[in-house]
Amino acid sequence: MKLDTKYMRYITQEDWKVLTAVEMLSKNHEVVPTKLIGQQSHLGGSTARSISALAKIGLIARLRNAKYDGYRLTYGGLDYLALHTHNNKSAVYSVGNQIGVGKESDIFVVASPTGRQLVLKIHRLGRISFRTVKANRDYLRNKQGGSWMYMSRLAALKEYAFLTALREHNFPVPEPIAQSRHTLVMSLIDAFPMRQIASVPDPASLYAELIAMILRLAQYGLIHGDFNEFNILVEEKPDAAAKGGVALTPILIDFPQMVSVDHANAEYYFDRDVNCIKRFFKRRFQFTPTEAGPYFADARKMIGKDGAVRLDVNVEASGFSRKQAKELEAYMKSVGVDGDGDPNAPRADLEENANDDEEEDEEDEDFVEEEEPEAEPVEKLELRDDVEYTTDKLGNTVEVLKTLSVDDKT
Repeated sequence: MKLDTKYMRYITQEDWKVLTAVEMLSKNHEVVPTKLIGQQSHLGGSTARSISALAKIGLIARLRNAKYDGYRLTYGGLDYLALHTHNNKSAVYSVGNQIGVGKESDIFVVASPTGRQLVLKIHRLGRISFRTVKANRDYLRNKQGGSWMYMSRLAALKEYAFLTALREHNFPVPEPIAQSRHTLVMSLIDAFPMRQIASVPDPASLYAELIAMILRLAQYGLIHGDFNEFNILVEEKPDAAAKGGVALTPILIDFPQMVSVDHANAEYYFDRDVNCIKRFFKRRFQFTPTEAGPYFADARKMIGKDGAVRLDVNVEASGFSRKQAKELEAYMKSVGVDGDGDPNAPRADLEENANDDEEEDEEDEDFVEEEEPEAEPVEKLELRDDVEYTTDKLGNTVEVLKTLSVDDKT
């Protein structure tokens, strides 16, 4: 599923009510009966028009061969609802280019109403599942309240909660701005992904800083669980005192797999994080540390040191419950990134797969009557006379989201 905002400005207040009704009713219905949509939206005869309009642009989809006439919310519909909320709360004014594709997320540059450049992260759990659990597609559908969209919401909620907690305790992470459904908005970091860096002037210093970060997380009761070159940004700043005249600062991102040091598989996750960094530095920078470790026993000794608070406990108290954590963990287990196996083994789930989106779309076609229209690539924006555009600070031409009146805000 690709983000396509070109229809957003044309959605009416009635359309938003119908789309919201489908979302709310989806909590108890895999396929929402058309009759219930009308009752929930309180629009009378105009409900049918809105349903038709939303289905035509792929925000809801009709189920094929259902026992009753009904619709389900698509990822596109969830995207629009999230953007609608961000727009109403003045977090996002315009959407720019896609700047990254993760294992189960899409990353876009967006701008606030004041013109500040931000990052929009859209969680799309279920993407890597097509490689690992393709033979068992009913895994989540057969669980009450379980779906890829629900798990994506949990991932966004968890990431926002940990970002907020880590930022408050001066960890080098992006600033969390807002969270809605399966998306979160955060500050844009002017840095390079570590996987794109061919060489560094002082690999020993960068390695030591990363290991220190792993241990500091443990000091606050946390293990990242996905600490690797894909989830570390490296910020460069001129520094005459640094080797090579450049100081490198690692920035940590991506937190859906973060666990407590008290987790049953905490040692596995800790060892895997350490070994991922060791393996990358040996392969990319030909650097091998002279000292063994650190080991999980070392991490246990760090817990609470120097008055550090238990952020794993604080996050649970802030709203991301233990029940939600277990649900998300069950999903991680289903796609093969749980705490089983050899922590020294290479991470198979880090491999890129260009066919993920195609396989995800194939899954949708098995269940919908009307195919969702294919989104145009963001970078090939066709300028139209009836659309307002602006130029962001990076020189990108971006479409301005429809500015909503007070009456439109729901």
